[in-house]
Amino acid sequence: MSNDSCIFCRIVSGDIATDFIIEDDDVVAFKDVTPKAPTHVLVVPKRHIADWNELAQSAPELAGPMVQGVARVASTLGLPYYRVVANTGEKAGQSVFHAHLHVMGGRPMLWPPG
Repeated sequence: MSNDSCIFCRIVSGDIATDFIIEDDDVVAFKDVTPKAPTHVLVVPKRHIADWNELAQSAPELAGPMVQGVARVASTLGLPYYRVVANTGEKAGQSVFHAHLHVMGGRPMLWPPG
């Protein structure tokens, strides 16, 4: 299931060319076009799910593959430490309404994040 107006759905379908860092039956991962760290990768489900609330309600089976995708990205890129961020809703910083995880590393991560 995809949404033609969703940029992540267009990336998943190949309409927008992107090099995937990982890909399996459930998720893909690719570099963020506006990185906030030296390494900034997005792990995205292949199915269109608007946010983490919708994922929890209608597709909880995708949570495991997404977390496994994070670990695979870190292993593939040799990240010894990293931060994982999930934003749900515009006021939390979500700008693309397709559930995803940010994997950021390559520099010390400060706390609180903001």
